[in-house]
Amino acid sequence: MDIDLRRLVLATHNPHKVQEIRAILGNLPYEILTAAGFPHLPDPEETGATLAENAIIKARALHAATGLWALADDSGLEIERLAGAPGVISARFAGPGCSFADNNARVLRLMDGVPDGQRTARFRCVAALALDNDTVEVFDGVTEGTITHQSIGEAGFGYDPVFYSPELGCTFAEASAEAKNRVSHRGRAFRLAAQRLGVLAAHAG
Repeated sequence: MDIDLRRLVLATHNPHKVQEIRAILGNLPYEILTAAGFPHLPDPEETGATLAENAIIKARALHAATGLWALADDSGLEIERLAGAPGVISARFAGPGCSFADNNARVLRLMDGVPDGQRTARFRCVAALALDNDTVEVFDGVTEGTITHQSIGEAGFGYDPVFYSPELGCTFAEASAEAKNRVSHRGRAFRLAAQRLGVLAAHAG
């Protein structure tokens, strides 16, 4: 394998996501870089109608700008009572420039009065690995849960305080990073990506 192809760049400036992804990728024989290390990168417009389309847009743009293998993702919260919303607009559900707290507050307002049996939701993550200008591989991860009646917990980020995981017995914001990564949508998608990267490294010798 060419030395540059052992360098893998992550298409995110979010330090929380970088920390999670680095932990999930583990000891793969790659130098993990981030978009923050390339200050003049273009910021592609996420015009996709799905999480997969947006992940592919970001991975392709980063590969084109750096010449390196690029790993991007798009994640969203899908609430059944809200017909799958916020979905692809999860990051900006409360409007332009909104904070995590704003998004959580809007979810709780919309779900106010909804009984426990109708508060089912899932987190979905789609990771896209751009290997060259034409080849992008996609990995999907999902975790099921319910929406709480109030924000609970201080850890994590995004919608973690309002997402209760039956697998963990607590919200994502109450869980340790290690516990969350074991069951999270991002953990599942990036473990699949890590398996593929491991195969590619082994085949390259």
